Amino acid sequence: MTDPNGRKHRTATRVVEAGRRRQWTSVPDLAGGVVNPPVWRASTHLYENCAALKEAAATSNEDGRFFYGRRGAPTQWALADALTGLEEGAFGTMLYPSGVAAITGAYLAVCRPGERLLIADNAYDPSRSIGTGLMASYGVKAEFFDPLDVEGFRGLCAREGRIGAVLLEAPGSLTLEICDVPALAAIARDAGAWVLIDNTWAGPTGFSALAHGCDGVITALTKHVGGHSDLMMGSVSGTERLYHRLRRTAQQLGHVVSPDDAALALRGLRTLDLRLRQESASALTVARWLRGRPEVAAVLCPMLDGAPGHDLWKRDFTGGCGLFTFVLKGRDAAARGRLIDALRLFGIGYSWGGFESLALPVDPGSCRSVRSWPPRDGWGGPDGGGLDGSDRFAVRLSIGLEDPADLIADLDHGFAAMENGG
Repeated sequence: MTDPNGRKHRTATRVVEAGRRRQWTSVPDLAGGVVNPPVWRASTHLYENCAALKEAAATSNEDGRFFYGRRGAPTQWALADALTGLEEGAFGTMLYPSGVAAITGAYLAVCRPGERLLIADNAYDPSRSIGTGLMASYGVKAEFFDPLDVEGFRGLCAREGRIGAVLLEAPGSLTLEICDVPALAAIARDAGAWVLIDNTWAGPTGFSALAHGCDGVITALTKHVGGHSDLMMGSVSGTERLYHRLRRTAQQLGHVVSPDDAALALRGLRTLDLRLRQESASALTVARWLRGRPEVAAVLCPMLDGAPGHDLWKRDFTGGCGLFTFVLKGRDAAARGRLIDALRLFGIGYSWGGFESLALPVDPGSCRSVRSWPPRDGWGGPDGGGLDGSDRFAVRLSIGLEDPADLIADLDHGFAAMENGG
């Protein structure tokens, strides 16, 4: 997507234009067209004659060609095309009925029995459990590594045993660590591994993962792309070498998304840049306020100056979102519960990236295998001072589109309830 002078369009323009090819927004022999690709609901695709049916069968695995509803129709094709266009360096995108299905589909596409699957220790819990559960049943050995220890990762890759894939998550969706993606990706590729990354936090508008050395980019479209907490979907965008594997595996597993959900995702995509900018600005306002609270031991928000991972975020990222975590200072789970229960503008629930703000109690130690929680290496605390053993109860916030002043007032009320016993 370029302007008349050949310059690449800016992000806000690209999310508006992506996936709106004329063949998906107009009808042959009719003048004009429509703005959005219509919803094509179809299981059966019809042909003029037997010769056309035979030709379709011979070319059925080509993108953008009718064959059968499981292979998609213009609504799904438009969404996949839009996501591919936004992901710098991507050859194609596969759609999945959820983010977890996208993770599973990516693992199955690249890992073979007897291989190792290396998973960042800060990864989304289902990414971990799929590795130790489903993939283990297929003879793949899941191993976890500290994403902040580059040399330790190099040593892990040098151990005996072929590595099928490495999964990164930047930042981690609970404790928001930013890893050195280019360094880890280079080590993994030198070891012959496929490099996958869960890039849901920043998305293609905030981090160009393929340009930083990854082969495949996993995104939970449920979050920011949907943006309205009313659809479930995932995607994997990849290089040409990876894409054909993803496509073949997805077809054999019968993965397909409904055209209605694809249309919702396309609608959400058009306001993605605008919403992320607002969420990020509001999140920084709230994070700065939380940093000054005596009840808070640490604010884990890589966009925040001086926070863990901020330097890597500045180096590699061009944007962020409204998701971050704060750690209570010396409080227990009951105190945390009083704080969250007193909130009125923050819903209590899983997921994130919608228009509404959410709060969730998180206990990172329950899903860590390598890094301790609280960390003992000075990470996370103010000025690198680290967290002490009593600073372990955390709250994850997903900042939505409300006025940040109102969110701050709500949190202030929550802290008062926490200290006053409810």
